[in-house]
Amino acid sequence: MSNILRKSLVISPAVLGATLLVSTAAIAAPKNINNQVVTTEVSQTSNNQQASSSVSTTSTTTATEVSPKPETLTQAQQTQVNVLQQVSSYTKEGNNSSQSQVTSVSQFSDVQPTDWAFQALQSLVERYGCIAGYPNGTYRGNRALTRYEFAAGLNACLDRVNELIATATSDLVRKEDLATLQRLQEEFSAELATLRGRVDTLEARTAELEANQFSTTTKLVGEAIFALSDAFGDTAGRNNNTVFQNRVRLDFQTSFTGKDVLHTRLATGNARRLNTGGDVDVNGNGVIDTAEQNAGGFQTFNLSGDTSNSNDIVLDWLGYYVPIGPAQLYVVATGGIHSDYAATNNPYFDDYDGGNGALSTFASENPIYRIGGGAGAALNLNFGKGGGILKPSSLTVGYLGSEPNDPGIGSGIFNGNYAALGQLNFNLGQRIALAATYVHGYHGAGGALFDAGGFQGANLPVVGTSQANALSSLNASSSNSYGLSAAFRPSDKLSVSGFVSYHDVTGFGPNDDYEAWSYGLGVALPDFGKKGNVLGVFGGAQPYALGRIAGANAIPYQIEGFYKYRVSDNVSITPGVIYQMSPGQNSNNPDAFIGTLRTTFTF
Repeated sequence: MSNILRKSLVISPAVLGATLLVSTAAIAAPKNINNQVVTTEVSQTSNNQQASSSVSTTSTTTATEVSPKPETLTQAQQTQVNVLQQVSSYTKEGNNSSQSQVTSVSQFSDVQPTDWAFQALQSLVERYGCIAGYPNGTYRGNRALTRYEFAAGLNACLDRVNELIATATSDLVRKEDLATLQRLQEEFSAELATLRGRVDTLEARTAELEANQFSTTTKLVGEAIFALSDAFGDTAGRNNNTVFQNRVRLDFQTSFTGKDVLHTRLATGNARRLNTGGDVDVNGNGVIDTAEQNAGGFQTFNLSGDTSNSNDIVLDWLGYYVPIGPAQLYVVATGGIHSDYAATNNPYFDDYDGGNGALSTFASENPIYRIGGGAGAALNLNFGKGGGILKPSSLTVGYLGSEPNDPGIGSGIFNGNYAALGQLNFNLGQRIALAATYVHGYHGAGGALFDAGGFQGANLPVVGTSQANALSSLNASSSNSYGLSAAFRPSDKLSVSGFVSYHDVTGFGPNDDYEAWSYGLGVALPDFGKKGNVLGVFGGAQPYALGRIAGANAIPYQIEGFYKYRVSDNVSITPGVIYQMSPGQNSNNPDAFIGTLRTTFTF
């Protein structure tokens, strides 16, 4: 075979001409590649999801495919990865496109007589017959070729060479052909050298990645928060000092089928809540326990999962999303909360307790989603075809137990503390989203209503006043909570969202019953001052319960303002202020201010 190839190259330079001409498209193509941002993250509608620029059109747990999040690379790295992406795309294209031989250049719909290579192409097609086109009658001379396409063209030329050898016909090669070939070689010498360099670099980088890759199925998504905070006011100023705190999350996102996502998240931090006053001994036992602490100053980065707040590393979330037919199943072994799978309808404020949304847990989402948590499962069922004003919507059901790993009496998944959720999500048009939510919970004695499933193992409330949180210290309780949330985007530069929730707590002892309320409204201005920035203002009433303590019947209003400044795709700086009125539901308590400067690094 080597003798045949050697003879063919001597007898007919058409082989070299065809190869070089076809390759010129591949050489020229990189000139037209635009630098693009490389995307590397597996998407999930979960705790690490970024605030969307539009109202959610379905439940937040409809993530079933690999969808990326931008990360900034250098221009050289971008070019290299862009080439890899094009090669991957063209490989698939070549794999799915069958070749068919043409006999005249006029059969190509995308080749014109004015094209610079028209005569050379005409010669190769009509004189030598060794160029194959596509079934749709196109030549596609402005793009890179695949190995399949190169093999098809080379094979056609070799077949033609064999015919020339068999017939001993050599008068088809002229001096003009040799001159044309020489000119092409000289003209594209620089591009050939550049292409060789790029290929060598890509091969080296590919070999390095293959040798050092962590996993073929897992990606690492991380977030680190630096927060400088202090509280001001007559009482809050005495109770606090300026603190510099941190929280770090490392989320290993694994996909086994390309449509499912397993989240294995490690977290650590040292961020303790600021004490703005208002802690109340609701149970009257002379001791203010964790459930009787005012959680008005609780910020999202206080949720670290580390009980000691001493930067101990813990597994704070292990959850799995997988499609089951038209539905989406969510199974969580630890660290689950309702907003992992239920639409909160609070864009730009809710970053799923991440570092790019609102500062406080109150402004980030409806407090009804803070009732219960832990391990369990949830299912999202989509309905509606979206033909009219009602766009595709969903029904969400979920169950989370707070003591799933304890086999003791009164514990476990079903006999311990739990919260069961049902929610209807409606999308009206493209800019309005509504949700109606119901949560039934069971709570052991001495717990907190809004504890996110026994946060930090101490029944610590993460939102609301002492009166709204403190369940009976002697008896278990059950709760029935009802919530409404809505989001409206009149334009791409304005988002309005809000919620209201009512909570009916029934204790299993005398005088253990009470009712709690909460409501809030937020206005967000995305891309304010710069693309990616967000200016947000949120105000409302923290969860409160009137009539439990004499003299504590004021409504604890809270107003929060923040401005997220996007330094880059991976860094944001968010200064903000939280203003609390009547902490602890007592109008005699001085108002409190919390100032925070939060810097968030995502990678």
